Amino acid sequence: MKLRSRHLLGLEGMTREEISLILDTAVSFREIIERPIKKVPTLRGITVLNLFYEPSTRTKISFELAEKRLSADSISFATATSSVKKGESLRDTVQNIEAMKIDMVVIRHSSTGAPYYLTQCINSNVINAGDGAHEHPTQALLDMFTIRRKYGKLDGLRVVLIGDVKHSRVVRSNIWGLKAMGASVAICGPSTLMPYEVEKFGVEYYTNVEKAIEGADVVNIMRIQLERQTAGLFPSMREYTNLFGITKERLKLLNKNYTIMHPGPMNRGIEISSEVADGDSSVILEQVTNGQAVRMAVLYLLSGKKEEAEQ
Repeated sequence: MKLRSRHLLGLEGMTREEISLILDTAVSFREIIERPIKKVPTLRGITVLNLFYEPSTRTKISFELAEKRLSADSISFATATSSVKKGESLRDTVQNIEAMKIDMVVIRHSSTGAPYYLTQCINSNVINAGDGAHEHPTQALLDMFTIRRKYGKLDGLRVVLIGDVKHSRVVRSNIWGLKAMGASVAICGPSTLMPYEVEKFGVEYYTNVEKAIEGADVVNIMRIQLERQTAGLFPSMREYTNLFGITKERLKLLNKNYTIMHPGPMNRGIEISSEVADGDSSVILEQVTNGQAVRMAVLYLLSGKKEEAEQ
């Protein structure tokens, strides 16, 4: 079994078998990062470019650590000090860097479709680390890995995604991935933060948080993207918290063995209270740890090293 594509652009259209392959592969890498010596020679000789056109903390560091722990040569590209500031296009930037003989590109970009565009310009493997409001596949994969690690399955679980659905690439990747794996998915948020033709996602959607989370196994809380709220998409942060914030009181509506997740960065006191974020059922920090294992698995599977090992 191998991935059908040599790139990871999104989870839409990815099969249950492909997602399972990534999650299963991540299990062994999760064990590696718990060892005293966290480095293996798996990707020695592979050069990976981290091309981040948007700010990132968790994803960027997670990919860099994943690359280093696989013994790949890792290069991080800073747009603020590059020729991008002189007007160089994405195509020219990447083609010039590829001429230095890189093998893989991890890209985050504000424009939807930028990772796909790169696949038309270069021969390197391309991994989407977030493009516009489109997809963030490795975040959804690590979310699914975290859920499966706790429950031993994804099939049949009720997962609710709450928050700024309209602007969230994490929501979209989670929807496609969770549905493929047999989970029951619901989304919830203000009507002004729901995407156009939301019914096309094929999931339940709510504008009442109590109804949405009743009987849920997992609540994955999305960040309210404060930088976008100048458009007046809801009256005030206080009102959002009152209507949609996940508080200790609202946890009573969940199933007994519930799980609280958040991809970060968190706006404490707005979409999630501190006592919920730091509670016993929160796996927010475990998501960060698991992210390394999942990204190691993605890098390994796309590099072709798995096929070499099987020959």
